[in-house]
Amino acid sequence: MILYKLQCCDEHSFDGWFRDGKTFDRQAKAGQIECPYCGKTEISKAPMAPNIAKSASHDIESANSVAGDRVTETRAHQVAQQILEAATKAREYVEKNYEDVGDKFADEARAMHYGEREEGGIYGHASEKEEKELEEEGIDFVRVPGSNRKNS
Repeated sequence: MILYKLQCCDEHSFDGWFRDGKTFDRQAKAGQIECPYCGKTEISKAPMAPNIAKSASHDIESANSVAGDRVTETRAHQVAQQILEAATKAREYVEKNYEDVGDKFADEARAMHYGEREEGGIYGHASEKEEKELEEEGIDFVRVPGSNRKNS
């Protein structure tokens, strides 16, 4: 496949892919190539500069691309750090304002849901099986990020 820069008789420029040069010549002669801007079929190859060596501007573009990647990476790290800080604040808030029921979380949440216990904020631990059972019973709860996570 070969990519040609093409031009119609009204000097609209566009690109076209062809199997080879002969395919372009045959299609152009038969009027099978149409300008996407005006629909005219008088098409010729536009003058093209050969791409022989990298230019200084290419080196600048590459440097800018690398710098842009670094900026993106730095920003992603900053956002990740903000998320970790927010998770820590949420955990601290829960620990300060809610009752720690430890490993009895599922039982206590269930008792609250069915009116067997006074409603209020609780936190604790539940196994995956207990979490699944709570979800199946329609008991709402929120997983709070753990405080034992390490910053990386």
